[in-house]
Amino acid sequence: MSSAPKEIGHLVLNVTDVERSTTFYRDVVGFQVSRYRPDGTGAFLTCGLVHHNLALFKAPAGAQPAQKGQIGLNHFAFKVESYQSLQEAHTRLVEADATIDHIVDHGMTRSVYFLDPDGIEMELFCDTFATEAEGLTFMKSTGGRATPIDITAPEPPKPEVPRGDYTKVG
Repeated sequence: MSSAPKEIGHLVLNVTDVERSTTFYRDVVGFQVSRYRPDGTGAFLTCGLVHHNLALFKAPAGAQPAQKGQIGLNHFAFKVESYQSLQEAHTRLVEADATIDHIVDHGMTRSVYFLDPDGIEMELFCDTFATEAEGLTFMKSTGGRATPIDITAPEPPKPEVPRGDYTKVG
């Protein structure tokens, strides 16, 4: 289908303090600033390849923070290059006193879940398998998992891909 989306384009967050959030996403998470509005009402950040992957807008006065578990966005994930990159990102998060929610091995990814300065949950992850196709095969063949891991330890071995089909709906 030619009109089907090709990829997720960008994420836009309303934040209480654009400068604080821009600094966090730049210095701690690792984004680059592609535009910062001089009046402090918005910022656009990039992973380095496209004009922007993340936009931060000043939330309206009186805006209430999202509550964990409410209907809507649960979290958003950003991919890093390798397990070592994920370990380095985790170190930056800890050094910045970011709240680490949990760290898990999903089989096809290893993930660090954290809260940004406004308490918005985000995930940094690295792929476990060498190719996207291998990761998709694993995803389709398992019921899902989130095994806690010690991110400071050496990278765990790749899991075996079980035989199964978890693609049927209903």
